Amino acid sequence: MNEPLNRPAPETPEYWALRQPDAAAVLESDRQLSYAQLNLLANRLATALRTDGVRPGDIVAVRSHIRLEWAVVCLALGKLECQLLALNWRLTPDEVGRIMGESQAVGLICDDPELTQLGAQIDPGGLKCAISIDCTAAGFASYADIVSESQPASDFFSRKPPSLILFTSGTTGEPKGIALRPDDSEVTREYLADVRSTRSLAPGDVCLVTVPLHHAAGATQVSDALKSGAKLILLRRFEPQEVLRLIQDQRVTQWFGVPTMYRRVAALGAEVKQYDLSSLKQLGVGAAPVDGALKQWIMDNLGVCLREGYGSSEVGLATSLPPEFQHVKMNSCGRAFRHVSISIRDGGGQVLPAGEHGEIWIKTPVGITSYLHGPTLGPDQLDSHGYFFTGDIGYLDDDGFLYICDRAKDLIISGGVNIYPAEIEAVLKTHSAIADCAVIGVPDEEFGESVAAFCELRSGVLFTPAVLLEWCSGRLASYKRPKHIFVVEELPRNAVGKVLKRELRASHWRDRERAI
Repeated sequence: MNEPLNRPAPETPEYWALRQPDAAAVLESDRQLSYAQLNLLANRLATALRTDGVRPGDIVAVRSHIRLEWAVVCLALGKLECQLLALNWRLTPDEVGRIMGESQAVGLICDDPELTQLGAQIDPGGLKCAISIDCTAAGFASYADIVSESQPASDFFSRKPPSLILFTSGTTGEPKGIALRPDDSEVTREYLADVRSTRSLAPGDVCLVTVPLHHAAGATQVSDALKSGAKLILLRRFEPQEVLRLIQDQRVTQWFGVPTMYRRVAALGAEVKQYDLSSLKQLGVGAAPVDGALKQWIMDNLGVCLREGYGSSEVGLATSLPPEFQHVKMNSCGRAFRHVSISIRDGGGQVLPAGEHGEIWIKTPVGITSYLHGPTLGPDQLDSHGYFFTGDIGYLDDDGFLYICDRAKDLIISGGVNIYPAEIEAVLKTHSAIADCAVIGVPDEEFGESVAAFCELRSGVLFTPAVLLEWCSGRLASYKRPKHIFVVEELPRNAVGKVLKRELRASHWRDRERAI
């Protein structure tokens, strides 16, 4: 364990609280914190957590909308050298309970409007800390009371943001924790410096966050801004007009959005021209495939400062397509960072030459070798040289730029959110009317993909899609519920009975630029 710091380290929020105490750190709606205020609230929270027994290395789950308190919690956990388990606020209480158990989290900080059901799943009394930001319930302490002026505040100093843990469901449908823990080698430092250079911030910059904070992009934006002395603008609910208003009125310099967000802005048409967007210096897009037409619209209407990237939760960011290459490599997602290797392989593992389509394998300095509290990844996921199979199909051109063409895995990306069919299928198969089912992603003009379920029914049952949708509401988070339900006599299968999802997808994706 590191020795406690007795003064602010450079590139930390505490450093900026000393250098520019009155400068705005975080703005959300009509609420604002200066760097000094942010640091004080985080010290009060860290003091309370330490009193409750939270120690360095402990995992504390945070389940919150995009809001000002996230910044306070993030800084407090960094001060204590804890790990932050970022939970999707749309998960059901049952899903939260399973992930809390799987992760071995010792605490939960949340803004759930209904705590009774959640408390029944997690047993707040058995945690080191259970804190509610908005509501009150038995077993939960009040965030407002903890950070009030009457509470003590010891001085804690962070070295870096808390280690971030994301939970994803694998091909089995079981939740799996992912924690990237970079070492201190020169190679890793150079890689991380190159990644940070693609989204550099400084005092005077204004960063708009619209991506959920349980998403790596959203959480990274928060930590990057606060350690750079920049101003954070948090938008709890995405509204395209509000995004444009904030960019204009707050003179936003950096915004990252998933393709769905940009499509919603583009749908405003000529109204976009009514806003002054000249302050923008950095636009980022990613987390889902981006078609060339959308990228062209962004550059024509929002600015030429667009950057796209590609990576995965397991390996981090692998490529970057900077503004100067957007036109000449329009359909690419970029070229590998320094110390990142990309290999295109056939099904037998043989490396393919430039231009040939195959499986995308990636090696980065921060890639995982196992999931949280899980066994080492198998050879179908991670080879002996440290290359991770992303599950995507693509190719490299002669200049080393990567192009994504298809998906080998069943992963659905809807509005930038990863959705795992196996998890949904496991739930649907417990319905008494369903003999078997298959879940795929189908084209959605707004979200890129939406969830579709193909169901084989048991003989003699009465069934309507509406009834199934209602049944799903208490068992699946809203974004995981099927938007389309198709009843089929028989699912397509191969000789050994495996469902051929590619055949289900074919008719829906025909004549599309990409098959994902």
